[in-house]
Amino acid sequence: MQSSQASIAINYALLIFIWATTPLAIVWSVTDVHYMWALVLRFWLALPIAVLLLYILKIKLPFHSKALHSYFAGSMSFIGSQVFTYISTNYLSSGMIALMFGLAPMIAGVIGFVLFKQHLKMTQWIGMLIAIIGLGVISFSGSTQHVQPIGIILMLCSVSIYVLSIYWIKYVNAQLKPMAQATGSILFSVLFTVFMMPFIWQNFPTHLPVGKSLFAIVYAVVMSSLVAMFCYFKLVQSVSATTLSLTTVITPMLAILIGAWLNHEQLTLMILLGALILIFGLLVYFYKDLVAQKLKMKR
Repeated sequence: MQSSQASIAINYALLIFIWATTPLAIVWSVTDVHYMWALVLRFWLALPIAVLLLYILKIKLPFHSKALHSYFAGSMSFIGSQVFTYISTNYLSSGMIALMFGLAPMIAGVIGFVLFKQHLKMTQWIGMLIAIIGLGVISFSGSTQHVQPIGIILMLCSVSIYVLSIYWIKYVNAQLKPMAQATGSILFSVLFTVFMMPFIWQNFPTHLPVGKSLFAIVYAVVMSSLVAMFCYFKLVQSVSATTLSLTTVITPMLAILIGAWLNHEQLTLMILLGALILIFGLLVYFYKDLVAQKLKMKR
């Protein structure tokens, strides 16, 4: 029992670490390569590794119509969402990118309310309002090199597509194994990159990425696309949704600190204040779920 709990704790900590460092990996990956080619290389390198893992684990990759539909839906959370994320590296720091992804639960709540008539508690609406205030403080803190409003808009598009993709996968309900779903989604993402070629070919890398850029691309492929996926689906089966959702509160602040430490990203008082207000909004959003979880643990 203790070893099982230790395994869950390690997976949880590893997932937070990977999600907190992935935005920095994305920012570093575009320092020596055009941002669209950094994205393309990430999926091209991830696909053979994912296929190899399927072979080693003896997991089949179904190709019936429902599975193909699910792969297409899943690819939206990969290539569809990440296109906007990689473009936003021109306007946002890695910490701000992570902070924007922290809004995913709130955006999911709004989409669920508007499209699926899901009920939202009063504390969730208040939490959203607080988060919007925090976002406003960040947006109007001054258009520095690392925080520009256009980047925030791009990331809102990215996170919204990511959330819609999750709803879409649930709607299709293809009953696929997580590794098969991920591999199929990566495969469709690679196919989408083929259609991107006429628009990005002029930026084809003339040399192999070096230094930080090469390390970041490999990190994004191995850790962000594969290891994080394994940890996430492992935790989905082991911990409550509330506990897993708390990663969205912890990750952004850790990412901001990592970006400031390793990438010398500027942190003004207004940006820090806005980030703290936004994260407080997230805590308010999850307040009743946290209380319910605490009561459940006491029983």
